[in-house]
Amino acid sequence: MENRLVTLYDTTLRDGSQGEGISFSLQDKLKITRKLDEIGIHYIEGGWPGSNPKDEAFFAEARHLRLQRAKLTAFGCTRRPKMRAEEDSLLLTLLASDAPVLTIFGKSWTLHVLEVLRTTLDQNLAMIEDSVRFLKSQGREVIYDAEHFFDGFRADPEYALATIQASRQGGADLVVLCDTNGGRLPSEIAETVTRAAQHLGVPVGIHAHNDCELGVANTIAAVQAGAVQVQGTMNGLGERTGNANLCSIIPILKLKLGVPCLGDSDLAKLTETSAFIDEIANLAPDEHQPFVGRSAFAHKAGMHVDAIAKNPATFEHIHPGLVGNERRILVSELSGGTSMVLKAREYGLDLEKSAPETRRMLEELLRLEHEGYVFEDAEASFALLMKKALGEYNRLFDLLGFRVIVERRGGDREPITEATLKIAVDGVEMLTVAEGDGPVHALDGALRKSLEHFYPELRHIRLTDFKVRVVNVKEGTAAKVRVLVESADDHGSWSTIGVSENVIEASWQALADSVEYGLHRASNGALTPGQRARK
Repeated sequence: MENRLVTLYDTTLRDGSQGEGISFSLQDKLKITRKLDEIGIHYIEGGWPGSNPKDEAFFAEARHLRLQRAKLTAFGCTRRPKMRAEEDSLLLTLLASDAPVLTIFGKSWTLHVLEVLRTTLDQNLAMIEDSVRFLKSQGREVIYDAEHFFDGFRADPEYALATIQASRQGGADLVVLCDTNGGRLPSEIAETVTRAAQHLGVPVGIHAHNDCELGVANTIAAVQAGAVQVQGTMNGLGERTGNANLCSIIPILKLKLGVPCLGDSDLAKLTETSAFIDEIANLAPDEHQPFVGRSAFAHKAGMHVDAIAKNPATFEHIHPGLVGNERRILVSELSGGTSMVLKAREYGLDLEKSAPETRRMLEELLRLEHEGYVFEDAEASFALLMKKALGEYNRLFDLLGFRVIVERRGGDREPITEATLKIAVDGVEMLTVAEGDGPVHALDGALRKSLEHFYPELRHIRLTDFKVRVVNVKEGTAAKVRVLVESADDHGSWSTIGVSENVIEASWQALADSVEYGLHRASNGALTPGQRARK
């Protein structure tokens, strides 16, 4: 299979946008098109210009994109029953898009022909052939998507094959077989692709949906059976449970099957591109997504980490860098000495596996996790913990006390929150008061008032997320809570944790860690309060 060309057809902007909660603006669609072109996707389906004004506007704007590698594709359907192809407004709108490639779908399943189109089986064959022939006569590359082909083949193989034969008679450049309901199995896909390709005498493409969580598996089965084009979406976006995920399909094709669908440098942009699409779609990334997810190469169990340190191939099926991802070592009650050593190395700390400090850290980690701390998502707090254990921690401020008041009077529309904070920096005491939208916001404001005189770098640090989770639910209102605070500066982000029966105390712990870590990070760990207080 090596060196066999398989083209990548991305339908994120059309099929992907049909997913629940997904809505791309015109500018979003243009940005995504540029990004997909940048990594070397062969075909980018921009939308259905006959279906809505936004897609028509997209193709008008896309004329100025000057794509370097991708072919822009417009999507539509066959002519309507009892209408000439050259008079059908939907086909004429497709041509008016000026897209160099036109993809149209037609019905392969007798159920759809008779109950959805409400026409005859012979008329449907004529619709397919006429539509393809008309578009080809206008000098365009035409891809025919055989909608519901696998369900249609299962119900009536002879008729399903007749529909794709009609598209070939019309001159289709490629016939793509669609598992539109996402209900078929890999063995069925492979067998049917083989039969269809033999019937046509030319290779076919595959378009799979993910309703049985087999979109990727079905796509790979089709390629192994001879398919020469794969259609899918970035991150598997799409209607219902989504489409076949190109973020998994692409590395499987290239790294497992040896199909040169992307260059090495393009493949290394895959993780970045996945995150870019999620950001544009305003979606939280799936951290457990294969290849490009944050957890795809995260190692937690002590024995696994020890093996990884000796040879990464022991628990990694590919090198993370091939897809632009990175290895992560997690720390938890399952960690061993090797985990500690590798984690310390990430933060530039020198630690020996058998050192007393390593044992002390493991013991402290076990104690804290028993209390409800989880450092997998709060690595900044763990970095501070390591620095303290190794005697490399410079305390930047000391808490002398805080008070938080939440007050709502009868006539008030919203509660008023006020925080009073007293801290000391190198012996200099500061008392500040701040109001906020809630206790954490007020405490953050008071802390900033106190510290910005000593540490101007704090102006570049901002709180970006705040999460509260109950640790021991059975305790009810007396339960411990776990607070995670995410912060960021101009160079990246980090997370910290606090645990207490009191949500304000837990919030303070996470907030204080966040500020201390951010300030140490800004100064590469060299910052001391004495240096600042004397300035």
